[in-house]
Amino acid sequence: MKRIIYLLLVLFTISTSCKKNSNKQDELLTEQEAQRQPNIVFIYADDLGYGDVSAYGATELSTPNIDKLANGGVMFTNGYASSATCTPSRFALLTGTYPWRNKDAKILPGTAPLLIDTTQVTIPKMLKSKGYHTGIVGKWHLGLGTGNVNWNTHISPGPNEVGFDYSYIMAATQDRVPTVYIKNGYVDNLDQNDPIEINYDKNFEGEPTGTNNPELLKMLGDPQHSNSINNGVPRIGYMRGGTSAKWIDEDMAGHFLEEAQNYIKQQKSNPFFLYYALQQPHVPRTPNPRFVGSSGMGPRGDVIIEADWCIGELIKTLEEQRLLENTLIVLSSDNGPVLNDGYADEAIEKLGDHKPWGELRGGKYSLLEAGTRVPFITYWKGTIKPNVSDALVSQIDLLASLSSLVDSKIEKGDSQNLLDVFLGKESKGRDNVIIEATSRTAFREGDWILIPPYKGPAVNKIKNIETGNSKEFQLYNLKGDIGQKNNLANVNPEKLKNMIKNFESIRGDSYNEIEQPNFK
Repeated sequence: MKRIIYLLLVLFTISTSCKKNSNKQDELLTEQEAQRQPNIVFIYADDLGYGDVSAYGATELSTPNIDKLANGGVMFTNGYASSATCTPSRFALLTGTYPWRNKDAKILPGTAPLLIDTTQVTIPKMLKSKGYHTGIVGKWHLGLGTGNVNWNTHISPGPNEVGFDYSYIMAATQDRVPTVYIKNGYVDNLDQNDPIEINYDKNFEGEPTGTNNPELLKMLGDPQHSNSINNGVPRIGYMRGGTSAKWIDEDMAGHFLEEAQNYIKQQKSNPFFLYYALQQPHVPRTPNPRFVGSSGMGPRGDVIIEADWCIGELIKTLEEQRLLENTLIVLSSDNGPVLNDGYADEAIEKLGDHKPWGELRGGKYSLLEAGTRVPFITYWKGTIKPNVSDALVSQIDLLASLSSLVDSKIEKGDSQNLLDVFLGKESKGRDNVIIEATSRTAFREGDWILIPPYKGPAVNKIKNIETGNSKEFQLYNLKGDIGQKNNLANVNPEKLKNMIKNFESIRGDSYNEIEQPNFK
């Protein structure tokens, strides 16, 4: 009996010692993790409106995973994309530069050359210099190559040449050719015996199109979206070859998600930057069959539900890899919403009471608020305290702010260091910001926004969106008039004069085609 008691005491001592050593190792691991640079993840939606997220007031759609970020981080009510269209916003996001400074920063065809100069400062370049591994998964749409891309060899320059160690992308948009994935400059799963040819002006002999072969379609497109067919969907532009490499639209969201999850798992031991660029809810809206009917408002609603699920799965991966408490997540959208954008998918007919623009006026392509004011959330579990902020912030500020976070010394340009605002420590954001829509610009300062006069229709009748065009100056006080119903330009000439002066001090005086008012 004494021997048994002795053995039990020995085993207890060993067990206690092991637990203490294990606890010490866990404490050491925690300290090491705390000292490591935080991971950074951008989640960038495509055409997601201010009113498409339940945390921002949507009542007909539920987005619980985006809401988790919004309710657990800083939810900005005055967060802006730089442009009301995709390519310019993506350029500004990565470079911290207003897109109107680059005359080529417009919606690009799938064959456009790389828009970002390879010598230009970018977020991934800056983070690489501080020891980060950098990756992009999803939509690119910033051009590839130098203008004559051979899709059957290494495609360069591209994401890898502007700072990304790893890239898994589609070249442009889901509605444009080429309809293939590109991994680190090479078309994924390409059969060299079936080379790819691309032409945006002329079809290849014998190739079916949406216009000539409607019997091959499962989705009807307008004349612009009725060229080459892939997976029963007509596209913009013409493509021949590359059959084994072509994507299946309904699998795209899950495919990109898996690539993003694998990237996180592979880089979990290093500080990493992941730019996860969703394709939803951009057209063609092609939800996976398990999400069809999930929203009750057709494909557009269904792909928003799908996107929210993808975001939730990405967060789960960070949790499972014990990375969530050391990861800064930024979620936003490249521009505001659009319903009718090239395909007959009943986005308008099945909208019901849902308002993708929320309380705002306008939408994608518009200088009015819904064009560029978008969902904008920062989340860092255990570091950022939940908060709703009305600070004025722009996506161009992420370059300077992240530079401050990792103690990098770079030229900031248009980007402002708002790190404490993004972390919820400060409530004062920018004093002003310039927004853009299809080469037109407007100026927000404080609670006021100035839209100069521009020629052109007041309503894009094809998209059924107000453009913001007017022969007169428009001046709105957004604090009391978020829906931009009351133009105060005529009743507040002094404020108008001051806004024009401040706008021109940044933008110059050649921003419109209408004669300036005489304030002298």
